Amino acid sequence: MIDYSEGSGKQYHTGVGKGDVGRYVILPGDPKRCAKIAAHFDNPVLVADSREYVTYTGTLDGVKVSVTSTGIGGPSASIAIDELSKCGADTFIRVGTCGGMQDEVIGGDVVIASGAIRMEGTSREFAPIEYPAVSNVEVMNALINSAKSLKERYHVGVVQCKDSFFGQHEPDIMPVSYELQNKWQAWLRMGCLASEMESAALFIAGSFLRVRVGSCFLVVANQERAKKNLPNEQVHDTEAAIVTAVEAIRLLIKEDNSKS
Repeated sequence: MIDYSEGSGKQYHTGVGKGDVGRYVILPGDPKRCAKIAAHFDNPVLVADSREYVTYTGTLDGVKVSVTSTGIGGPSASIAIDELSKCGADTFIRVGTCGGMQDEVIGGDVVIASGAIRMEGTSREFAPIEYPAVSNVEVMNALINSAKSLKERYHVGVVQCKDSFFGQHEPDIMPVSYELQNKWQAWLRMGCLASEMESAALFIAGSFLRVRVGSCFLVVANQERAKKNLPNEQVHDTEAAIVTAVEAIRLLIKEDNSKS
């Protein structure tokens, strides 16, 4: 492959190089969330700011950790995990927002993904559609134990990933409304918990790269509850999902240290 960084030693898109990031990386979508997440680290330092990718590195319990934003959607998320893995990272937790789908999944809850529906395009360029997009079990269990210890209201299960935000929220105006609406009903009947945009690509890319990936989300609201005129509080503060991910990394550090 052509070296588009022209010998700089930095990755072309993210701007990070070997030694810039820790083994453990939190992946928010929004670059503006990086400083908020890095505030949970000891001695965080901004190490790269390129395009949608902002990276801080610090420590947790004496171990180097990082946070890198991915932007919106699977294409940019898959680039991030690929370039970060080339620089030594091997454990990733996506932290973001989602929309609840089942009635019991309400604004302010935390959703931990066990797997993701691949209703997006990026993962298809890694693996055939028959290959499942699943969370790494060690990362998922760390997120569950973290949420329990923090006494967060949480749910664990399958999430749906799409490429079009407005295809989810205004499917009736889309030329392929027949497909969007019919599949949405299928996901609901199968018990899908929530909808978001990055986990399927990250889980599949992670399987290919042989790295560990998990996801947790803040539920902003639930459009199904709104359709039924049920109470539907909106929550936008992502702190609950952030602290769940940070504590999960602490648990993983402890577990990994005990193995070595």
